[in-house]
Amino acid sequence: MNKIKVALISPSQNAYSETFIQSHKRYLDGDIFYYYGGKLPLYLEGSQSIVPTAIRIINKLAGWIRKDTSFESAANLEYSLKKKNIQVVFAEYGPTGMAVLRICQKLKLPLIVHFHGHDASVLKTIENNKSYIPIFNYAQQIIAVSQAMKNKLIDLGCPKEKIIVTPCAPDDSFFEISSTLSEETFVGVGRFVDKKAPYYTILAFKKVLNKHPNAQLILAGDGPLRNVCKNLIQHWGIQQNVQLPGVIKPTDFKELLSNCRAFVQHSITAENGDMEGTPVAVLEASAAGVPVVSTFHAGIPDVIIHQQTGLLSDEHDVETMARHMDQLLSDSVFSKKMGTKGKEHVANHYSMDRHIGLLNKLIQQSLQK
Repeated sequence: MNKIKVALISPSQNAYSETFIQSHKRYLDGDIFYYYGGKLPLYLEGSQSIVPTAIRIINKLAGWIRKDTSFESAANLEYSLKKKNIQVVFAEYGPTGMAVLRICQKLKLPLIVHFHGHDASVLKTIENNKSYIPIFNYAQQIIAVSQAMKNKLIDLGCPKEKIIVTPCAPDDSFFEISSTLSEETFVGVGRFVDKKAPYYTILAFKKVLNKHPNAQLILAGDGPLRNVCKNLIQHWGIQQNVQLPGVIKPTDFKELLSNCRAFVQHSITAENGDMEGTPVAVLEASAAGVPVVSTFHAGIPDVIIHQQTGLLSDEHDVETMARHMDQLLSDSVFSKKMGTKGKEHVANHYSMDRHIGLLNKLIQQSLQK
């Protein structure tokens, strides 16, 4: 039986924060053609060019004559999709879905659009795309990564019967970790951006140091708020307790999870509306048997059971987050029980097999409509 030819389209090729897209590329059951490089992709992975040089020159001239700056990219993608006999287009992020919509309509290709977070919440992103109604009407399925995102998409005009909720899953290798929780160390991994509010995590941890002076906090990642956080650490003189190693490899993250006491992330809704989807790092930590200290935000309470697999506080509530961190440092038995429960919960409800199995089912169903 021939595999379904799927065009997986993403703005970036290997963004360190987009492990979920790499999982889709690796595990989807089909003949996957990975297009990337902008909302209208410029590249096809494994090929020198998305189209032959002659075709690219023709499309470039046509765009120049039409005075349409987007014509060349659209024409190149259309040519490639036809040449590769693509059967289904799977668009990562709402703006990508909007960009490829006309091509899918013209070629009569089924379209599945996967929303991940900012594309359903950032006001400017939604405004720039004017309205997602055209893809809501045309797409066979709309995928949301949390119940909160589903509600957002319904508010934006998406028929609720088209929305499938499935958080992105942790790689199976995280279940192989049996964390000892032996170290007085908190670990966080993610971009240093407003919605992840890393400064709140540092504020909470500073309070914890009054009772646990040997505790450690490691916040890995990069972004516009990293230097602000570095300045706070230096101002308070806690450089010996807080590390900001920058972007780390998945293997380094797994090593940190092997012995740390908890994963920490104080997610909030940013001023521009930006929200999380369901952070994959939260699921990865829980899969490793590590308790999660986070907030009642977006999809986090969907996957973390408060007081059972993690401890959640309200957004901006630094005092409660600090108490939760102290509780895990002070009671190793409670921490271990919580980590074990988290591993079981993620394995039973948020495994990669379940997530990819559902996506494969949606792809197959899209050809039957």
